[in-house]
Amino acid sequence: MPEALKEVVTRRATALVDTVLKPARVVAPAPDMQWNYLVKLYTRWSAGYFYFCGTWRCPAPNCLSEFFDLKFTRLEYVGNERFNLAYMRHTDQWATVFYDLSLDDCLEQIASNELFWP
Repeated sequence: MPEALKEVVTRRATALVDTVLKPARVVAPAPDMQWNYLVKLYTRWSAGYFYFCGTWRCPAPNCLSEFFDLKFTRLEYVGNERFNLAYMRHTDQWATVFYDLSLDDCLEQIASNELFWP
């Protein structure tokens, strides 16, 4: 992937996280919260894929770890400034829903389709 495109993807995806996903999904927990809740959203590159990720907090006294991270949406670069768009299923498997999309189309799908939200 060209480095310039990588920078554009990172910048635009981070803006989407900050303006759409965080306001919708990262909320202050209730004082008596007993269930896992989202505390942070971020993006990262890994092994040629671009991921949207979240950090959850587990407030239960018997939890194995107070915090854990999960990837929930993935862009796979397929060449010619096009991407495949996938979400993480409850089965812990990636499900590619859209193939050969532009970055604009990927970001529009993520912003408007809660299938790609944490």
